[in-house]
Amino acid sequence: MKVCMVAEGCYPFVVGGVSSWVHSLIQLFPKTEFIILAIAANRSQRGKYAYELPQNVSAVYELYLDDVDWGGSKKRHKHRLKKEQYQALRSLLLDQDIEWNVLFDLFRKEDVSLNALLMGEDFLNAVKECYNLKYSQIVFSDFLWTMRSIYLPLFLTMQTELPKADLYHCVATGYAGVLGAMAKHFYGSRLLISEHGIYTREREEELIKAKWVAGIYKNIWIDQFRKMSKLAYHEGTLITSLFEHARELQVELGCPVEKTMVTPNGIRVENLQNIPGKTEEDAGMVNIGAVLRVTPIKDVKTMIQAFAFAKERDRRLKLWIMGPWEEDREYAEECFQIVSDLEVPDVVFTGRINIRDYLGRMDVTILTSISEGQPLTILESYAAHKPVIATDVGNCYGLIYGESDDFGAAGIVTHIMNIEEIAQAMLDMAADEKKRLEMGEIGYHRVMRKYRVEYMQKTYWEIYRDFAEQMGQKWQEEPVELPEKQK
Repeated sequence: MKVCMVAEGCYPFVVGGVSSWVHSLIQLFPKTEFIILAIAANRSQRGKYAYELPQNVSAVYELYLDDVDWGGSKKRHKHRLKKEQYQALRSLLLDQDIEWNVLFDLFRKEDVSLNALLMGEDFLNAVKECYNLKYSQIVFSDFLWTMRSIYLPLFLTMQTELPKADLYHCVATGYAGVLGAMAKHFYGSRLLISEHGIYTREREEELIKAKWVAGIYKNIWIDQFRKMSKLAYHEGTLITSLFEHARELQVELGCPVEKTMVTPNGIRVENLQNIPGKTEEDAGMVNIGAVLRVTPIKDVKTMIQAFAFAKERDRRLKLWIMGPWEEDREYAEECFQIVSDLEVPDVVFTGRINIRDYLGRMDVTILTSISEGQPLTILESYAAHKPVIATDVGNCYGLIYGESDDFGAAGIVTHIMNIEEIAQAMLDMAADEKKRLEMGEIGYHRVMRKYRVEYMQKTYWEIYRDFAEQMGQKWQEEPVELPEKQK
């Protein structure tokens, strides 16, 4: 069985939780051939991989959402769309029983110039219909250009040449889900969707905070992401999520409940055993470690501001921000500037690291994200016997306070963007070493009970085997032997 992993905005271009999960999953099944279909923002990322690809990856295909119509000079869009093609375009814009398969055929089987289509009469007429029915209170010219901006990346996606595979495993809905639905249409392939965060909700949160789009245009963009997720949920054979509340959100957003399945994350606990501990440099300090990408969704600015308040009350505190900042250099520079403006000492930006070299030196780790799924960084902290401070997003509350055990609290949960609460959590952790150590042991027991990589491997071994059997394909991977669960 040949598997095509479809990843959007993550693997193999940037490090992070989802990328690490993809990399790990591929390595767990070394006898299976994987193809990577990677969706990136633009061609500046071409071939710039943050990971050394496993040997069982046979090829990487790349799609750039901010691309131009590279074939525009050769392709000649017909003067007008056929009636059924126009109706499909209209159904897409109006979100009325969208005829996706007609659109897939249009963009893959005909010589369509995206420039000519987006600037042409058919698209203009469809936009006018949408405008008159829903948005006549706003300026039409602004609305028209917004619609062109929204549909260019989607049309580019639908023009993509798909590598052929038996199973398409999409690590999100969105544009990845569209590609998976296309593969099902053209090749009759099976489609597996594994959501780490709920794509529609994450895009909604980003758009609400975004400065580049305002007012009703935020809603128009959000509606577009909902359309794509709805397609993925409808066409997917199996839709997985990392925890129960995420599964409930999928159902709320239109995913048939019988397709859903909870598949928790898993980590290699042994990789974080016997790691180096504190050094002379750490003497007398309480180290708080944040393993993350320095990006807006991680809300590093709030973390720094909270640390500044806590540092004034406990001079032993030291904040280690451990992870790459190249993904969003402008945001990273703003974070550096906050540290400078506040004149707060003992804030270290390490850049990308091997966490084995640093995690043993930490007294507690922290995550102040505004959106998460089931963060691997929390599980890694637990494997190293470290307690965690985290905002109440994704599955953080469940990981810290427990869902299927009675071990107790392995850290402290705060509200998002609440500087006072986060600062107080830092101070509480610093003040009680005995409690910190107890929480670290609780986290260790929790990760051993439910979140070891062997459990995840067993789950996906069964999922992949079932897909292979349904398609009459051979599944060559050896059965997975599980370790005894921690009591």
